[in-house]
Amino acid sequence: MPDKTRPYRGRFAPSPTGRLHLGSLLAALGSWLFARHHGGEWLVRVEDLDPPREIRGAAAEQLRTLAAFGLHSDLPVVWQSWRHDLYAAALKTLIASDDAFACRCSRSDLFASDGLHHACVAQPSGRTKAYRLRLPDRELSFDDAIRGRYSQSLQREVGDVVLRRADGFWAYQLAVVVDDAAQGISDVVRGADLIDSTPRQIFLTERLGLPVPRYAHLPLLRDDAGNKLGKSLASLPIDAADPLPALRHVYALLGQPASALGHGRMEIVLQRALTNFDPDRVPTSDIGLDGSSFAAV
Repeated sequence: MPDKTRPYRGRFAPSPTGRLHLGSLLAALGSWLFARHHGGEWLVRVEDLDPPREIRGAAAEQLRTLAAFGLHSDLPVVWQSWRHDLYAAALKTLIASDDAFACRCSRSDLFASDGLHHACVAQPSGRTKAYRLRLPDRELSFDDAIRGRYSQSLQREVGDVVLRRADGFWAYQLAVVVDDAAQGISDVVRGADLIDSTPRQIFLTERLGLPVPRYAHLPLLRDDAGNKLGKSLASLPIDAADPLPALRHVYALLGQPASALGHGRMEIVLQRALTNFDPDRVPTSDIGLDGSSFAAV
């Protein structure tokens, strides 16, 4: 249960790389249900920090789709591309504490270590410098509200994490930590594809002296071959013009009684979804679109 001394505030943070698909809707609805179930707020943040991957107009389309499903941010939508000063200030703090350092190692330089950075090579080949977070030889564990105890060896499994890329763009790992703290996010409810990023984010949060949120990782949707939906041909965009079928489908995939939703305006249907929502019924393993179960991450 959430700490009553810290008001519950959740969020959904899509990247504008395409239209929302069924897996995106599951993450959005799941995070909204958890927030409302605990009497909290739900925010939307557009993670538009990677221009080479972004599709023009995708963010606006995503927000229109959320609105069609009755999912509205309780506060104005935040765009990461507006927040460079916050990330720069955080990086400056980390450099001053020797938690971050400049690095010119390229991917080819790290080939021998399977892409993991444990120390800079003697003669790095990169022309421009990136900045990395220095990760210690430490086993970091946390209790996930859905999947239970999760542990990771930071140095052995992750290595020193990029905070600002050599091309000058801010890395997701830094931006997400800074923004969650700046927005007062108490609980991060997101897809299980990000569970292995959580220990490094917790460590970074600690080094910045920021409050560590609680985490809950929702099941991923997988196609017949077991691929994550977002990377498969099955990730067709959802139909915002007829939202109820997709909403029913996702609600059922979250382990909830879709028959309780009935018909009517989205606001009424969502209220029924909330009334009948039980967090304990959310699957602890990934699921196929045919209802089959995949092993937990």
